[in-house]
Amino acid sequence: MKILVLGGTVFLSKAVAVEAAARGHEVTCACRGTSGSVPEGARHVVLDREAPDWSALETAYDTVIDVARHPSRVRDAVATFPSAHWVFVSTVNVYSDDSIPGGTPDTLPLHDPITTDEDPMASPEVYGAMKVACEQIVREGAATSTVIRPGLIVGPGDPSGRFSYWPPRVADAGEVLAPGSPDDPVQLIDVRDLAGWIVGCAEHRTDGTFDGTGHITTRGAFLDEVSRGVGTRPQWTWLPQEFLVEQEVDPWSGDRSLPVWLPLPEYAGLMAHDSAASFAAGLTTRPLADTARDTLTWLRDDPDSTTTGLSREDEAAVLRAWHSLGE
Repeated sequence: MKILVLGGTVFLSKAVAVEAAARGHEVTCACRGTSGSVPEGARHVVLDREAPDWSALETAYDTVIDVARHPSRVRDAVATFPSAHWVFVSTVNVYSDDSIPGGTPDTLPLHDPITTDEDPMASPEVYGAMKVACEQIVREGAATSTVIRPGLIVGPGDPSGRFSYWPPRVADAGEVLAPGSPDDPVQLIDVRDLAGWIVGCAEHRTDGTFDGTGHITTRGAFLDEVSRGVGTRPQWTWLPQEFLVEQEVDPWSGDRSLPVWLPLPEYAGLMAHDSAASFAAGLTTRPLADTARDTLTWLRDDPDSTTTGLSREDEAAVLRAWHSLGE
């Protein structure tokens, strides 16, 4: 099968190209190439989507796989390859209400689309609304399409540095600050599992819209799996979110944050999607312990890899403040 990957040098799009080439497909990666090289087995065609010249590409591909965020870029690409099956990677940020656990693409409300090219980093709402517009362009313009809305994507090569806080911290063991409650929901997906499913959807020309998320677990089980993957047995100290807010600890990402922690109840649904339809459509996921182990290996092997989250000094200070309440 001839697959065109719009991208192919960073994280998810690179993992897709790796998987497609490993399965024996003829893979072309169209991108600038400034973020790195395309995987072995894939052909690189230089393409700048701000001012694309499609003439270096063939006119017919079986599948186009796109992760773009700007409506104009998706619109132009779909118009260029309308006969292909499109697999468009969207986001759960398309949903306008993050407080609803157990939601699905059929039940959750969407943001109103933003059809112009805005700064996707302005806010999750702007980013999500632009992705809504991109989805509509793909559905209306492509011969057939799969739309996949991932949540938190993790694993080796993650440029966001969010999940990658936990494997090295847990590997250091000792007393570890655990945010919220051990019963809080956590949901994520290994980039390699998502890439494998994307290629599978291309092979089968799967039709429909799906959430690209793994099974829901709890924060307690999440941390236990990370510890199993890195081979340590830390002492968890669970701190309520009210205390973390008082200590000016941020959720999700940032220098003074605890990644994979979100305020409740306003984000009770963001990591609690009902992904049964995705698994029925061919998604399979590996144990979280494997993801944690492989992520730690990558972090140790790559000095330029990114992490985010509390420093050890800040974590110790927050823990001292907590323990002082009992003195």
